[in-house]
Amino acid sequence: MSELLIRLFIKNSEDVNDPGVRRQYGTLGGIVGIACNLFLCALKITVGSLTSSISIVADGLNNLSDMGSSVITMIGFKMAGKPADSEHPFGHGRMEYMSAFVVAMLILLVGAELFMSSAKALVNGDEMPQYSVWALAVLAASILVKLWMCLFNRRLGKKISSEALIATAKDSLNDIIATSVILLSVGVSMLADLPFNLDAAMGILVSLFIFYSGISSARETLDSILGAPPDKELIKEIESTVLSFEEFIGIHDLIIHNYGPGRQFASVHVEVPQDIDIVKCHEQIDLCEKLISEKLNVSLVIHMDPIDINNETVKSVRESIEEALKSIDGNMSLHDFRMTPAGTKRTNLIFDVVIPSSVKLTHKELEKLISEQAKLINPTYCCVITFDNDFTGN
Repeated sequence: MSELLIRLFIKNSEDVNDPGVRRQYGTLGGIVGIACNLFLCALKITVGSLTSSISIVADGLNNLSDMGSSVITMIGFKMAGKPADSEHPFGHGRMEYMSAFVVAMLILLVGAELFMSSAKALVNGDEMPQYSVWALAVLAASILVKLWMCLFNRRLGKKISSEALIATAKDSLNDIIATSVILLSVGVSMLADLPFNLDAAMGILVSLFIFYSGISSARETLDSILGAPPDKELIKEIESTVLSFEEFIGIHDLIIHNYGPGRQFASVHVEVPQDIDIVKCHEQIDLCEKLISEKLNVSLVIHMDPIDINNETVKSVRESIEEALKSIDGNMSLHDFRMTPAGTKRTNLIFDVVIPSSVKLTHKELEKLISEQAKLINPTYCCVITFDNDFTGN
């Protein structure tokens, strides 16, 4: 069914990096969500009203909020697909993240409403509603519909790497759990006469679960908005592709900016031999940037760092300093290593150190430790260090 809908309503469905195709996926997910949730909402509110069931009516209102979430998702995809303009030169791709955050807020709102109505019924000692077989049938059908919607939205979300659709899939999973709990309470209440309002108690339990889900979704979306670390596989792909060029010795200072799915910009420093032909190096940089763009859909800018690879003394000292860094923290690294001519009293070692998130020492403390290690190698060594943060999340 899912594949049939994709084939019928989405042209060039495999070109998932194209903003127009992504907008079609978002629209399809939104339309399906609106239709299914509107049907379930009408059905549950009708049955819930007839049986005076707080939990069933609340579940129907939850479907109503899900319908609103689908509308927001559609709007988010439409706005995210707008081309770049003078006010937003990097495009509007982050609107997908914003729409996912709004969906998370709606989930929390539904959880709050359900908690208050259920707690009120429990405190007031409201009687358990009288259920019929129709209530069981409606809830069971709702579970099946939501299961399909969860799988459908998850399929769309993974296909185009959309947090908004994946958040919608999680919301459908929440609905399955919530409705299953209500279905269980209906079944138990039909079979046994309980001394308390199980319907209200189940409503409170469901509302707490909805709260947890909404907070989790909001946290994940906020990470993307605020600037989460780039995907580890993407980092490896960029590193391996750059280093596949024979003239490039090493890379550092990789920074990736995410402006929405399919809209990533990156910069990196590439180490090259200091005696390389500049024209040839520039040509290789252009070819590498083009290859990264075609292969990974990332707009990359490369900065060239010339280093001395033929001086054995410099090479030996660099290796010694690298070992000293590893003794402080195994994830620390250095780059742009240079060395002034050896003096009788002072020899400057000039280099940059990348500080991973695992290191909690201050720059001054690190500088003191590294300088002490360098002095042990040679008393004339004086370190001139520039500290860099690791922007890859390591």
